[in-house]
Amino acid sequence: MTDTHDTNLPEKPAELEEEKKAAEVSETATTETQSEEQAPETAPAAQKLTKEEIIARLKAIAADTESVTKAEIDSLKQSFYKQHNAEQEAARKKFEEEGGVAEDYVPTPDPLEEEMKNVMSVIKTKRNEHAAEVEKQKEMNLQVKLSIIEELKDLLESPEDANKNYTEFKRLQQQWNEVKLVPQANVNELWKNYQLYVEKFYDLLKLNNEFREYDFKKNLEIKTHLCEAAEKLAEETDVVSAFHQLQKLHQEFRETGPVAKELRDEIWARFKAASTAVNRRHQQHFDTLKEAEQQNLDQKTVICEIIEGIDYNELTNFAAWDNKTQEVIALQNKWKTIGYAPQKMNVKIFERFRAACDTFFNKKAEFFKTLKENLNANLEKKRALCEKAEALKDSTDWKSTADEMVKLQKEWKTIGPVAKKHSDAIWKRFITACDYFFEQKNLAGASQRTEEQNNLEKKRAIIEKLEAILNEETDAEEAIEQVRSLMKEWNAVGFVPFKEKDKIYKQYHALADKLFERYNISQSNKKLSSFKNSISSIQEGNPQALYREREKLARTYENMKSELQTYENNLGFLNASSKKGNNLLTELNRKVEKLKADIDLVKEKIKVIDKSIQEES
Repeated sequence: MTDTHDTNLPEKPAELEEEKKAAEVSETATTETQSEEQAPETAPAAQKLTKEEIIARLKAIAADTESVTKAEIDSLKQSFYKQHNAEQEAARKKFEEEGGVAEDYVPTPDPLEEEMKNVMSVIKTKRNEHAAEVEKQKEMNLQVKLSIIEELKDLLESPEDANKNYTEFKRLQQQWNEVKLVPQANVNELWKNYQLYVEKFYDLLKLNNEFREYDFKKNLEIKTHLCEAAEKLAEETDVVSAFHQLQKLHQEFRETGPVAKELRDEIWARFKAASTAVNRRHQQHFDTLKEAEQQNLDQKTVICEIIEGIDYNELTNFAAWDNKTQEVIALQNKWKTIGYAPQKMNVKIFERFRAACDTFFNKKAEFFKTLKENLNANLEKKRALCEKAEALKDSTDWKSTADEMVKLQKEWKTIGPVAKKHSDAIWKRFITACDYFFEQKNLAGASQRTEEQNNLEKKRAIIEKLEAILNEETDAEEAIEQVRSLMKEWNAVGFVPFKEKDKIYKQYHALADKLFERYNISQSNKKLSSFKNSISSIQEGNPQALYREREKLARTYENMKSELQTYENNLGFLNASSKKGNNLLTELNRKVEKLKADIDLVKEKIKVIDKSIQEES
């Protein structure tokens, strides 16, 4: 008991021993409290709030900053910006989906962000002021405790009045316990001096055993109650709250005087055991939290590495950029589902993630800016060719003009693509001029009418045979062989009457397309299905086999693209109005369509391998 109405005094060794043990427990508790303040206890609650609710909570904190931890403020701020960034990203995506160009997007200012910044500024100012007040109060407390030590020294100057001075001594003890925080640098030295003079005072006392036993009994009752309270905290579901309550019990245990000598170790062991149970649960709670945060950090690091590892040299066209953009957006959505990383790394890993995403979208903007410039330049070149073709289309110098038209067609093939909105129109303008000239040239060959009529009947017969193949259930390979044979026969047939040319060609072309679409797709599906079934055997016993197979397919893909480009360039060399040109043109078109189907099959195989690799990782 430390009641000033008691005149009994505990003997010196008992109180000193009890106070030393209590000091050790208090020091451990203080260290754990400081560590705990760094943990984002309120993070789950903050994540459930809307931006408006977050600002409302911050305003409430601004009105009473002293009762709130820094962890809660940081958690609210992080949750706000997580929602803010998600809204900005959704707005940017919507802008692009509605046809906007990525580099033209300008984020819409968020008035809630400005309000949040203002509230945070108020909170920061008030917390700084409070911190300054706390430091000031610590200095004042230091002076008070120094004065208490001086008063204890004065009590020692009158050893003959030690028993009479006991009431004053108790008052000084109570005052010492009521004065709390002092500057950290002075804690140890201050406590040692205080203990020194308390010890000296006890050396002067001659205690009455009856009063002493009464004091011991009172103190035992208090400490037993404190032990019971500490033991109940082990069942508290909120381990953080239990830990904070335990600190208060430690302070009370420390301020309570000693018990009988034979009970001191027992009561201290009981209180220490209860404290250990609470502290262990508290430590386990934050160990689990730290482990989860480390796992979150690992996941976020992998996402950063994936985005940072993008090979921009492979992104050479719109489709590649679009596919990669979808992958990055999927990673951004995945990021949003991952919780906080450890506090010391949380901001750093987000900055790394944001920088990687910014790099990607900046490079995408640069690519489309350059692409737009190239498309515009190509459009101007093609317009110039249209003007030249239109100037030549009425010429009757058939030979030289035909040669010039072929040159223009070859040059057209060397020019890259134009914007999709201009593509059809510019091509129609050019081909209309070319077709008009060659149609007029064909009309000049009236002597060929009889032969052309015979050719028309032959081609109609070929069309009937193709229709028969289309309507019959024939094996794919056999059907394709028959179609190719008929195509050779078609190419061997000469010109038909001009007025029938388009009609008969459309019939033939439509039938050929249907047949190739039916049987090529059938064969491609069979090949792709067979390839999917062979994936497991490819990677069996050798994890690198899939990667080698992918590299092989990638090389095949590039070779096919090169071959396709050659065929398309060759098409420009043929004169569709000559017999030779007419014979080869259809065959080349068929080869081009077949090669495109083979390219699509290779691309699908690569996708199958990529999916298998992702599932393995």
